[in-house]
Amino acid sequence: MTLWWIGNAILLVVVVPVLVALLNSVLAALERIRRASDVILDGGVELTRELDETPDMLAVTGRTVHDVAVGATRYAGSVGKLLS
Repeated sequence: MTLWWIGNAILLVVVVPVLVALLNSVLAALERIRRASDVILDGGVELTRELDETPDMLAVTGRTVHDVAVGATRYAGSVGKLLS
């Protein structure tokens, strides 16, 4: 019976504080992960705000490419006439 009480005392004095320390380490790591994921989420939300203007920018790019293609075709036609 005495050994039983000694075992219980060792459990309470040694094992329980070690388990509490390990649990605190895990919870601290989880808190750091949560903060990092919040930062990532905030960055993703800001990125989607930047992407709202993408269709308009693509339309401008499309018009510019069309204008350049028309100018290049005219230029090539003029050069072709000069070289003929």
